[in-house]
Amino acid sequence: MTERLLSSPECPDYCRLCYSPEQKQLTVTWQGNVTGPLAYEGAQAALDILRQHPGCCLLNDNTDLQGPWFDSLLWLAQRWAPAAAHAGVQYVAHVVRGGTLATLFLGTPTHHLFTQFEIQIFDLLAEANDWLASCRQQTAH
Repeated sequence: MTERLLSSPECPDYCRLCYSPEQKQLTVTWQGNVTGPLAYEGAQAALDILRQHPGCCLLNDNTDLQGPWFDSLLWLAQRWAPAAAHAGVQYVAHVVRGGTLATLFLGTPTHHLFTQFEIQIFDLLAEANDWLASCRQQTAH
């Protein structure tokens, strides 16, 4: 298990990254009010870990996030996603904070920006983990 915790004076412990080699999964857990620069830092830290420990699954957990998050969908799609796919990511489960409109993302054309891997949006962490487990099982066969 590889674990890294990102912190800043304005937002302590805002990003926890945990890589499980058994599951071939990186779990990124965000909390607090994460500004754009902190989001970029966390996204880059995720890439660093994925490059060191290639994995097929990424779980991005925004359950405990406060306020708006990372407004650069284009950067994620054009820069981050190709790099993540190159590092071996095949499946991304994104867990949104309750009461947000993020689940509408799947119905919009922006969802098609991420063609390098399969991405699903979830309201519940357990459902996201179940989906990733089924993806790993399919990949193993």
